[in-house]
Amino acid sequence: MGLEIDVVTLFPGMLEGPLASSIPARIQEQGLAAIRMHDLRRWGIGRHRSVDDGPYGGGAGMILRPEPVGSALDELRRADSTVILLDPAGERFDQRLAQDLAMHSHLILVCARYEGIDDRIRELVDLEISIGDYILTGGEVPTLVVIDAVIRLLPGAIEASSHAEESFSDGLLEYPQFTRPAVYRGMSVPEVLTSGNHAAVRRWRRQEAIRRTLARRPELLDDNELSVEDRRFLASVRAEVGERDES
Repeated sequence: MGLEIDVVTLFPGMLEGPLASSIPARIQEQGLAAIRMHDLRRWGIGRHRSVDDGPYGGGAGMILRPEPVGSALDELRRADSTVILLDPAGERFDQRLAQDLAMHSHLILVCARYEGIDDRIRELVDLEISIGDYILTGGEVPTLVVIDAVIRLLPGAIEASSHAEESFSDGLLEYPQFTRPAVYRGMSVPEVLTSGNHAAVRRWRRQEAIRRTLARRPELLDDNELSVEDRRFLASVRAEVGERDES
């Protein structure tokens, strides 16, 4: 059995379409992952299946009640489950966390909605995840992001070599990529890539990954275990940037 994912949401249709297309669809067809949607209103309260109410203390918007979420988790949770709330206050989602979640056997993703959640819901989950410092209409889009990032890491989902050098796989941004034509609008492909010298290509790619990371996401270099050669190149790039800034 592959990775099992249960999603608790008020809008299953927001997820079903994207997950039925392209690589996510193929991953499910191959049995590498099983993804199931559950409408939270199934556990709603009363004749109208209510799942929200106004906030204590007043204020705008509606708050997701704890009882429907608690009932859903009571039914879906197993001994091997990891329950995740998608929420702006959660841990920032990154490749490291995606790799960790890909090794689990059962994930339950809870999509928050409305103005917010009753804070007691946080006591019912194992992990809270945010995909960034901005506000969306609900947790469905973040859930899609998490699922897509996780299931592509499952063994057999895509070619293993595709993971090896992509961005964040080794803590760096990916090096620049090129394809035909060799010259486009006066811009040429770097000669080293057409040289046939595989060692030179590997060295160029590593150095350009470091250069791009320094330029765009320098904080990623802080905790990266660079080799002596990498650090020597990084120092030369920093010196080069410093000279340009001074001029």
